[in-house]
Amino acid sequence: SMALAGAERKRKPPEAAGGGEEEEVAAVAEEDDEEERWVGPLPGEAAQAKRRRVLEFEHVYLENLPCASMYERSYMHRDVITHVACTKTDFIITASHDGHVKFWKKIEEGIEFVKHFRSHLGVIESIAVSSEGALFCSVGDDRAMKVFDVINFDMINMLKLGYYPGQCEWVYCPGDAISSVATSEKSTGKIFIYDGRGNNQPLHVFDKLHTSSLTQIRLNPVYKVVVSSDKSGMIEYWTGTPHEYKFPKNVNWEFKTDTDLYEFAKCKAYPSSISFSPDGKKMATLGSDRKVRIFRFLTGKLMRVFDESLSMFTELQQMRQQLPDMEFGRRMAVERELEKVDGVRLINIIFDETGHFVLYGTMLGIKVINVETNRCIRILGKQENIRVMQLALFQGVAKKHRAAITIEMKASENPVLQNIQADPTVICTAFKKNRFYM
Repeated sequence: SMALAGAERKRKPPEAAGGGEEEEVAAVAEEDDEEERWVGPLPGEAAQAKRRRVLEFEHVYLENLPCASMYERSYMHRDVITHVACTKTDFIITASHDGHVKFWKKIEEGIEFVKHFRSHLGVIESIAVSSEGALFCSVGDDRAMKVFDVINFDMINMLKLGYYPGQCEWVYCPGDAISSVATSEKSTGKIFIYDGRGNNQPLHVFDKLHTSSLTQIRLNPVYKVVVSSDKSGMIEYWTGTPHEYKFPKNVNWEFKTDTDLYEFAKCKAYPSSISFSPDGKKMATLGSDRKVRIFRFLTGKLMRVFDESLSMFTELQQMRQQLPDMEFGRRMAVERELEKVDGVRLINIIFDETGHFVLYGTMLGIKVINVETNRCIRILGKQENIRVMQLALFQGVAKKHRAAITIEMKASENPVLQNIQADPTVICTAFKKNRFYM
C-alpha cells in the first residue's frame, strides 16, 4: 500500500499533491527504496507547473487586444504619414512627411478628428508625448521645435533650435517643476535639454555622452530614468533635471560590463526603437539587424531575443507556406526597398498595458508576442498588403463617462450604461501610405 500511495501521488498533478501526512511519508519511504533515485521534482512536473504559472489569465489579457486580420478604418493626410502616438488622455496624434500634425480623439467606437496644424515647414524628424499625456512636441528639419498642449489641442510654444534636430523626448515626470524636453542634434551625439514651456536656452547639454548620432531617447517614467541609444550601438542611462542629469542611483548596475547593453555594439547594430513595459521592469528594443531584444531594465540583462530577419522569413515560407509565393515575393521586395531608404528607423515596438505582450510590425503583419512564454499569439492584419511601420495601442474605454458614472448608475439596470465597452485598437502607419489604419 505504501508503494501504491507513492505511485498515486506521482500520478496526481502538482497542485493536487499533498493530501495528508501518511502519503508524504509513504512517498519518501518508497523513493528511498529505489536504487536509481531521481533528485528533485520529475522533469514533467516542473515544466508543467512553470507553464501554468506563466499563462495565467492570458485569455483575459488577449480579450483586451485587437484580433482582426484586416483593418476596419483608415484616415488620411495629404502626404505619407510617418509618426503616430497615443496619449494617456485618449488622444491620437499623427504626423506626416510634409510637416502637418493632426489631433484625433478616441471615442467609444473609433476616433473623431479634432484639429489640424501646419506644424513644420519641412520633414518632421521625431514626435514625443509626455508620460502623463499632457504635452506633445515635434521637431522638424526646419530646425524648430513645436510644443502643444494636448488636452486643449493648442500650440503653446515654439523653439528655434539653431541645429538640425534628430530625436526628441519629454524627460520630466508628473510632479516635476520643469517640463523638460530632450532633443538630439541629428549629425552629432549631443543632447540638449530645454524647458518645454520656456525659451530656447538649453538647461543642460550632454556633450560627451554619445559620440555618434542618436537613434532613440526614451523615458522610463516608473524609475525616472532616461535611456538613449546611438548609431554605434551604445546605450546610456541618465536622469532628468531633478537628479541633475547624473547616472541613476536606482538601477542595479554600475558598470556596463555587468550588463548585456553592449549587445548591439557587439552585433554591429543599434536599437531603432526602445519602449518600456508599464511597470518599467522590461525594456523592449528593435534592432537595425531586425532582431527584437527584450532586456530587464534594472539589471540591463537580456531576457529574450526574437529573430525577424528576412532570411528567417524566407526559411519559414519554405518550411510552411505563410503566403502565396507571388505575394511573398512582393512583400520581400517591399522589405528590401524599406532597407534601401532606411525606413527601418520608423518601425517601432510597443508593450500592451499588462506588459506581458509586445507588438511590432513585420512583413507578415503586426506580431503580438507573449514575452513570458516566448510565443507568437497573433498576427494582426495578415491579409493586408500594407507594410505596417509605427504602432500605437489604445486599450480600455474612452473616458467620456469618467465623471458621469455614479453609484446609482452602476446599480441601475440601464442597458445604455451597460454597453460602455472596451474598444481595443491598434493604430498604425504604413510604408509609403498617406493613411493610418485602425
